[in-house]
Amino acid sequence: MDTMGSRPTGTFLQVVAGLIQDESGRVLVGQRRPGTHMAGYWEFPGGKCCSGESPRQALDRELREELGIRVLSATFLTTLTHSYPDRRVRLELWRVERYEGDPVSRENQPLSWSLPEELLELPILPADAPFVRSLLAAQRPNKAV
Repeated sequence: MDTMGSRPTGTFLQVVAGLIQDESGRVLVGQRRPGTHMAGYWEFPGGKCCSGESPRQALDRELREELGIRVLSATFLTTLTHSYPDRRVRLELWRVERYEGDPVSRENQPLSWSLPEELLELPILPADAPFVRSLLAAQRPNKAV
């Protein structure tokens, strides 16, 4: 899915993100630090894939570096492509089912455990917004017609 119509000139990035939920259904999100692309926006934890690294390997590395956790079990959920004016990203979302350690901010970024509906009150990174909509849709009960 391409969430914007025009194609930017510039960089194409392969990015992974982890959907981490606690037993209450809250989702872990982090705020992008000053000096980074889209600073101040909130996003699911993760980052860029390195050359020669599979998306799952990148997920494991990024969550270890960013949150200090060791992913034990994760399932691929979906992929989307998003275009910013200066770059295009291919973003994979993985559900992290099991991990070791307690997530902490290892890169001095603010973290928040938020219910999916609370994410609507945060400035969510545009590339992550479709994931938030999917989370909310999955929570709605099916209505009989």
